[in-house]
Amino acid sequence: MLLPFYENKGIFEIILQRLKESPINIPVIIATTPNESDKRLIEIGNKYGYNYYIGSEENVLRRFIDAATYYRLDNIVRICADNPFLDLNALDNKIAQINDSFDYWCYAKHNYTPTIKTGFGFWTEVVTLKALKKVAISTSEAIFNEHVTNYIYSHPKDFNIHFERINKEIEENADLRLTVDTKADFDLLKEIYATIVSNKINFSALEISNLVKENPQWLNIMRHETLKNVK
Repeated sequence: MLLPFYENKGIFEIILQRLKESPINIPVIIATTPNESDKRLIEIGNKYGYNYYIGSEENVLRRFIDAATYYRLDNIVRICADNPFLDLNALDNKIAQINDSFDYWCYAKHNYTPTIKTGFGFWTEVVTLKALKKVAISTSEAIFNEHVTNYIYSHPKDFNIHFERINKEIEENADLRLTVDTKADFDLLKEIYATIVSNKINFSALEISNLVKENPQWLNIMRHETLKNVK
């Protein structure tokens, strides 16, 4: 998150900057850990005027619950800091649809797989604090403490879930991988990001997907990394 990605800024800072410069008006809370190295994330957040919460490193679910409770938030938009190509228009659309009807709202493939389980890297998810508390009392399994919303979409009968289908054209680009898990991901996405900015391409899921599709050498690298890092 801190390695120079574009114009000497890391992915974490780039995401915060894009949010700050967008018309999206939601409170941004950096949910981080007491690790010494994570103090730098707090400093960067302060630079953009964002609040933070320091919570458990191992139990991410508890960190989310405690952060939302502290800031009195009923709905949580989860933005992962390893997705530099976050589609802000899709995020704005999601925020506009938040209401009391759903425990969990996500973009998903046509087979109801939430995009958080893919490598697409464009979309966020929304979950209520009430739903997270329900997860916490329903299970103590480590996988559900680490992957905050996994229990919810693994138990769809226990929650009211909305799956917003993604563009079929993007979904069919099966090798598309725009999230960072490895050094190879980082190096490739750094090149793609610079290409997008220099060519003034919009940061929309469809336009970026089409750009990648036109560059088979990128897709080959993505395919290789996806096989090594199945979500």
